Amino acid sequence: MPAHHSVIDAHHHLWHYSAIEYEWIDDRMAALRRDFLPAAFIAELANTGVDGAVTVQARQTLEETQWLLQLAGRYKEILGVVGWAPIASSDFATSLDALTANPKLVGLRHVLQAEPEGFLDGEDFNRGIRTLHGTGFAYDLLVVEHQLGEAIRFVDRHPQQVFVLDHIAKPKIAAGEIEPWRSQINELSKRSNVCCKISGMVTEDSWSHWSIESLRPYLDTVVNAFGADRLMVGSDWPVCLVATGYAQWWQLLRNYFADFSDDERADLFGATAARIYNLKMRRQE
Repeated sequence: MPAHHSVIDAHHHLWHYSAIEYEWIDDRMAALRRDFLPAAFIAELANTGVDGAVTVQARQTLEETQWLLQLAGRYKEILGVVGWAPIASSDFATSLDALTANPKLVGLRHVLQAEPEGFLDGEDFNRGIRTLHGTGFAYDLLVVEHQLGEAIRFVDRHPQQVFVLDHIAKPKIAAGEIEPWRSQINELSKRSNVCCKISGMVTEDSWSHWSIESLRPYLDTVVNAFGADRLMVGSDWPVCLVATGYAQWWQLLRNYFADFSDDERADLFGATAARIYNLKMRRQE
């Protein structure tokens, strides 16, 4: 990457580990049962030529959102926070007012992949998303591939809202299944208000046997569907560590996109994320 283009990790997490609050970290993921805090992450960035990052919620509490915003105020590498807020609650507008005061909050997310079928069709959640209109916040869509049909209906109700699809909607890479995921990704990408994060892929593949060859059909699909100006790359650190090292994932991305134009790589590796999340790069003095 040319030096003048900022490289942004568009998706990672931080946490103080507790077994109750992170019950999704099962025995297979036992390596994640510890704290992951800014110092360790910033060391990874520095070693990998990444300039800054977007920190994304991992727990559905306002306390976590406030904690992440506090960290963003202390560490210049945290360019923005995609937090959680009670979107479906009747007093969402009130909590939203309190959050909009912090310029480091750039978006919101709910763990939709854990919700029952039909959640995105619910009136309360859709009312909350309408409340976001005009705030400038992006909404991160965390869904798995079988929820894509529901997600398309949801996006169609909110043509003015910017959406960011997390982890390419978690296709069944380990099983080698590409349909109906590919058809639905192509359909979703027709909505110009939807962008997509290239992240969270190795953890959908075989953790011990993934390769560029097994990921390539899925990478090719989202590149063809969205184009560089609606794609951003992210690590999903520390979750990615069950399958790949941080630098290893970035090397795979750089190899895959090596033959793309300078402008396309500038978009993919930072400019799309900066534009969609309205990130301000703070230069080191």
